[in-house]
Amino acid sequence: MTSRSRSTTGLAVLFGVLGSLHFVKPEPFEQIVPRALPRKKELVYASGVAELACAAGLLHPRTRRAAGLVSAALLVAIFPANVQMAMDLNRKGSPTARAIAFARLPLQLPLIRAALRASREGR
Repeated sequence: MTSRSRSTTGLAVLFGVLGSLHFVKPEPFEQIVPRALPRKKELVYASGVAELACAAGLLHPRTRRAAGLVSAALLVAIFPANVQMAMDLNRKGSPTARAIAFARLPLQLPLIRAALRASREGR
C-alpha cells in the first residue's frame, strides 16, 4: 500500500469537512456562487458531493491519482466563488473580513499544488 502524506490527509480532511458543510449549512455557500450562475442551491450540493468524493478518493491509494487530479480541477472551478466572496466583502464587509477574503485567494495555489502532489502518490 502506498503511504499517504500529511498534506494529502489534510486536504482530504478539508474536503470532507467543507463538503459536509455544503449539506448542513448550504446558505453561506449559496451566497458566494457567482451571480451569473443559476440554481445556486443545486450547485452548492453538487460541489459538496464533489468535495466528499475527492476526500474519499484521496484516502485510498488506488483512487488517489484520479482524486488528486479531480481535486485540483475542483479547486480551480470553485475559485470564482472565492473571488465573488472577496468582491462582496470588499463592498460591505468589515476590514477584517475583507482582509481574510482577499488573503484566501492566493492560498488556493498551495491547495492546488497539494492536490497535484497527491495525484503522484497514487499507485
